[in-house]
Formats: sequence, structure tokens, C-alpha cells
Amino acid sequence: MQRSAILGSFAAISLLSALPGALPVAASAPFDGNWSVLVVTDSGGCDRAYRYALRIANGQVSYDDSAFTVSGHVDPRGHVKVFIGAGGQSANGSGQLSGDSGQGRWKGQSSTSACSGHWEAQRRG
Repeated sequence: MQRSAILGSFAAISLLSALPGALPVAASAPFDGNWSVLVVTDSGGCDRAYRYALRIANGQVSYDDSAFTVSGHVDPRGHVKVFIGAGGQSANGSGQLSGDSGQGRWKGQSSTSACSGHWEAQRRG
């Protein structure tokens, strides 16, 4: 996979992840469901944009690729703080979910490059 594609994947997944020791189920439940996340690169050598389908259950994100290490949380008010890493690359994201949408910023890096940008999320059916 290309460096820029990996950084973009990191950013997308990191946007809506849950940290170990996450909040109780009731606190995170308002944000559970299927989400479509658009990740846009505003600076750096990553590809311009990616869209991912993610699922949040009990405040934790599921994504079908075990090659990624994901940690982060969504608090009861929808504040998102996240980290993701794989193969010597990493990304951090933060932002806000509210109702059926959300937005925020991300930064990613590898040993040879760095990227940053913004993300937008929409809850799906």
C-alpha cells in the first residue's frame, strides 16, 4: 500500500475510535451506529481524500483490518480524541460528533513525510 494511502487510512479510522477504559455503554450510546467518514488532506503529500464506512458500538469503532492499532474515545458530549498506528506510521485526530454528523482535524506521519487535514462524518441508516 502506498505511504499516502496508509496515512489516509490512519486518519479515517482514527477519527471515531475508542480508548481502552472507554466510557460506559450508556454514555457512548448516542454515537453508536454506522458512519461514513470523509477524510481530506489539506497539507502534505497524502492523497487528497478518502471515504470510509465505520461502525461504532458501545463507543468503540470496528474496522475490518487487523493491520491497524486503534485507540481513542468519544465522550458523552461527542468529543473525539484518537490515535492509530501501523507499520511505523501514525495519526492523531480530534473533533466533535453531534447528532448524526461530526467534524474535526487530523495529523499523520511516517518516517519520511507528514500530512494533515480535516474530516467530516455522517451517520448512516
